[in-house]
Amino acid sequence: MDSKQIRKNFSRWAGWFGINFCSLIIRVIPSRYLYSFACAISSIGYKLASSQRKVGLESLRIAFGNEKSQDELGKIAKDSFTNMSKSAIELIFLIDKPAQLKDRIKISGKENLDQALSKGKGVILVSAHFGNFPLLLARLSQEGYKSSGIMRPMRDPRVEKMFFDKRMKYGVRTIYSQPRNTCVNETIEALRKNELVFIPIDQNFGTAGVFVDFFGRKAATATGPVIFAQRTKAALLPCFIIRQPDDTHKIVFEKPIDLKEAKTPEETILVNIQKLTDIIELYIRKFPAEWGWVHRRWKTKPK
Repeated sequence: MDSKQIRKNFSRWAGWFGINFCSLIIRVIPSRYLYSFACAISSIGYKLASSQRKVGLESLRIAFGNEKSQDELGKIAKDSFTNMSKSAIELIFLIDKPAQLKDRIKISGKENLDQALSKGKGVILVSAHFGNFPLLLARLSQEGYKSSGIMRPMRDPRVEKMFFDKRMKYGVRTIYSQPRNTCVNETIEALRKNELVFIPIDQNFGTAGVFVDFFGRKAATATGPVIFAQRTKAALLPCFIIRQPDDTHKIVFEKPIDLKEAKTPEETILVNIQKLTDIIELYIRKFPAEWGWVHRRWKTKPK
């Protein structure tokens, strides 16, 4: 076993240990100390996770390097780590307390969602790894919406099973992005049943996607939402969950996006994925600490 694999194994063991340790602490501390505990974990993590911190700052420089100072970028990075820590703690704490979850997450623009569902073709919730998005799906399930989420499995199967079980507890169906044919078939099946399918399109998609502008730089982006909308006539509905100053949350549903036809099928996909990406960028610019900057969004370069 080489040193790189040893580091990976240790990192996964440390992550698994950390999750279980935090779960034990969350069970015994009073709820009023929940976010203080999350901030303490975040502070330690920011100092120890040097590679993730480096990626986060690099991503921020790509996005805001000409607009914000180094101090401003550093603050966003730290706040992003804090929000990720809070989200993880909340997920463990609230998933077993449905009444508190419902009380702490309000919904804005629900009429846009209901109007889209009234057409009977399903709804594609276009979003990002933004805010505490797993709670978004749990909250919609509480409202009686049948929801699925297209997700990549986590690298550690133990952690993946833990969060898979938590999603199942709220009736949220997991559609794994691989194998591709299975993902496509399950997504189309859900949409034809007039259900919700949550699709985040904010991560690097390698050479299989299209390159669109994201913070002024070309980024490889998944085309799934537009292709599924074309095949099923499902509505495309941007949605986001935003942390409030008091650590409650607000889910926002934008109005449905109408597909714009271009000269060729390829251009039609490109134009509409750009439109959706622009909305995601708008929310990230407005709430930069809500996004996960530790992902190498611009890793794949156009030829």
